[in-house]
Amino acid sequence: MTSSTPPPGPAGLVLEAEDTKLVVLARAARLRAYTPAGQRAEGAAVRDTDGRTYAAATVAHARPELATSALRAAVVAAASSGARRFEAVAVVTDSAEIGADDLAVLAEFGAGVPVFLAGPDGVARDRVSS
Repeated sequence: MTSSTPPPGPAGLVLEAEDTKLVVLARAARLRAYTPAGQRAEGAAVRDTDGRTYAAATVAHARPELATSALRAAVVAAASSGARRFEAVAVVTDSAEIGADDLAVLAEFGAGVPVFLAGPDGVARDRVSS
């Protein structure tokens, strides 16, 4: 490990400084989630290839099929601002995984984008790719 490499977190996942910022943004977004019926609240942040970041939270709905996940909302916010490629994504959730449909939305803009999965405590515990 070099002096510029951050130490591993409790789960052993090492994040670069820019990826840690994504987790912080996703965690803050999660606090703004709209989940009135106790649905799972998530926050997500995406970084495009120009270094711009976009964050969003879950928007639940009484009809589950009309709910918007945090990852989808963040990708839509980025895409509607002109982003077409992403460098990295962070999702803060209680869940142990990210839905396949959410990853498919991200994959529309490119395969192999790293997605860091963190718990509500902000500790990154897994990494998957689009």
